[in-house]
Amino acid sequence: MKLIIQIPCLNEEETLPQTLVDLPRAIPGIDKVEILIIDDGSTDRTVEVARRFGVHHIVRNGTNRGLARSFARGMEEALRQGADIIVNTDGDNQYRGEDIAKLVAPIVAGEADMVIGDRQTGKIVHFSPGKKLLQRLGSAAVSTLAGARIPDAVSGFRAISREAAIKTNIVSPFSYTIEAVLQAGRKKMAIVSVPVGTNAKTRESRLFTNIPHFVTRQLKTLLQMYVMYSPLRAFSSLGLVLAMIGIAPIARFLWFYFSGDGTGHLQSLVLGGVLCVMAFIAFTAGLLADVVSRNRQLLELTLEKVRRLELAADEAAADKRPDPAETNDSAPVSLRAKG
Repeated sequence: MKLIIQIPCLNEEETLPQTLVDLPRAIPGIDKVEILIIDDGSTDRTVEVARRFGVHHIVRNGTNRGLARSFARGMEEALRQGADIIVNTDGDNQYRGEDIAKLVAPIVAGEADMVIGDRQTGKIVHFSPGKKLLQRLGSAAVSTLAGARIPDAVSGFRAISREAAIKTNIVSPFSYTIEAVLQAGRKKMAIVSVPVGTNAKTRESRLFTNIPHFVTRQLKTLLQMYVMYSPLRAFSSLGLVLAMIGIAPIARFLWFYFSGDGTGHLQSLVLGGVLCVMAFIAFTAGLLADVVSRNRQLLELTLEKVRRLELAADEAAADKRPDPAETNDSAPVSLRAKG
């Protein structure tokens, strides 16, 4: 069984060496461990550092494409390189490499398709009380929508099986964490969380500049994903709310009308009528969106089959050429030795 640890990087020349040194070289149930760097348009020596430490695979984005697209591209490359399990971690050494064994264990045992590292954010010293509260609320919302208990839904420290990776399609330009979980829940994948440790903070997050910005972006992503994957439920809920609000002024008008005072209350009838029309439009939009969603499912199945054919062709071609991992044994700094 082959494990590929992918690390999306943007100007990580200072923190990448320790991250690489901390990665495990042997894990129970895993026959081969390889490292994949996705360079997202770095302007420093990130790529040179990766090569010096003997990283097996390097994918470079010509320009900065963002974390979500880098994550997706890394998964595509890991699948192409024959990964049976893909682990994603950060280049800033936030996560402890020794905990990768915990992440892959449920997949090796056949108990999970996706495993998410729970940072136990309530115990992280540099997280403010507000950030801890928002993290709990956000994870609770994602858990409800995904149908699985996920204490740390935005954790980037996660493992995913080959089959699950083939079925995952990231479209969000901001962050992959929530979308990947919602897709896994929608496709009835087994999602497991395991507690993991974190290292001392090395730098500020580049994903967001402040908490309001982060919350806004994540809420936007959550809403988009919910409407995308459950459009009928989303629009029906909106229509139901509008209809219930619209019924109230109509009932008010009818009360006065049948009480003999039918004049002077036409505003209530107009307001209620407008709201009920909006509710009908919402229901109709939900039906149309559901049809589009069904079409999206067919496209995803087609994409999955095309991806399998491409991977099969790549594997056939790979059998005819030397293993690229064998060419890294002479690297100046060996990944096989810690410290």
